[in-house]
Amino acid sequence: MLPIVKVALPAADELMPALEKTLYSGQIAEGEQVYEFEKQFSEKFNIKNVLAMSSGTAALHAALKLCGVEPGDEVISTPMTAEPTNLSILYCGAKVVWADIDPQLGGMDPESVRSKITDKTKAILCVHYAGYPVNLAELKSIANQHGIPLIEDCAHALGALYAGKHVGLVGDYAIYSFQAIKHMTTIDGGVLAMANPEKMEEAKKFRWFGMLKGVPRTEVNISSVGYKYNMNNVVATIGQIQLRNIANVLQRHIENGKYFDEMFAKVAGVDFAKCDANAEPSYWLYTLLSDESEDLEKALNAAGISASKLHRPNNYHSIFDESKTDLPGLDKFYKRLLHLPCGWWVSDEDRALIVETVKKG
Repeated sequence: MLPIVKVALPAADELMPALEKTLYSGQIAEGEQVYEFEKQFSEKFNIKNVLAMSSGTAALHAALKLCGVEPGDEVISTPMTAEPTNLSILYCGAKVVWADIDPQLGGMDPESVRSKITDKTKAILCVHYAGYPVNLAELKSIANQHGIPLIEDCAHALGALYAGKHVGLVGDYAIYSFQAIKHMTTIDGGVLAMANPEKMEEAKKFRWFGMLKGVPRTEVNISSVGYKYNMNNVVATIGQIQLRNIANVLQRHIENGKYFDEMFAKVAGVDFAKCDANAEPSYWLYTLLSDESEDLEKALNAAGISASKLHRPNNYHSIFDESKTDLPGLDKFYKRLLHLPCGWWVSDEDRALIVETVKKG
């Protein structure tokens, strides 16, 4: 069966010598390997002011706290995402306010966001779901108009572009995930990026128990709550090796996604998710749309292809009952969507089989 996602690990002859060097160096906690990974990631994607974190979720928690989100505040978000996106808001004691989504694009509807802003709104949190960038120009305009920071959740969207630049460069904060099944993996890990370099010291303290690394523990004064959210040298070593080949990995995702766009445009009864004209997706997963999504899922699974809806919209979980509201765009999108594998492991023969199965289904 073709898996919907697969771990992209480098060859053992490239990875193992680097890991052995780190493991036997005696320095496996946060150190030079982490800082080198941050430098390489920043240079590879032209993203400034980055901090390596223990996970994308940790990075998102940090971004929200750096925005000043506290108990009683509100954060406008989307339910069309993995659960950690919105659980991070609850970590801060804030209320999730759902914005609806565009049923064709799957991303946040800017007009819905505009209608949800109140004097309690402390941040707008958008998600480039499945690797498809949202309408960042409109969302940033709304955020600026109201003086509210915009956070980009790029966990699914490494390599995706908006206005010719990598996603994460429009918002005030951005997060990236290297969890096991993302475009690239460090087994677990993430990155926090911030537009304002003056926030870096505060972010570093949040990453490490409210303290700065390098200051003697007998001299430090903790004045704010921090967490153990740092990346370690072992994980960072994997990340450095991954970055050597990430361009090829991303390119294959994109090639397969564009192939599906071309093929499914000719198939009656199906459509596919799209982005605005400024965006170029990185297709972490391919998002097919059909009124017969359930039947197509069964047909594809029977052919050995792991098609699914992947995530349950977060507003369906009882932990978010306080945030209940009507979201007709989301309901339509979720009913019609079906994710197909399109990653680096999907061969030309595999993708042709997927198209042929959809046609028959």
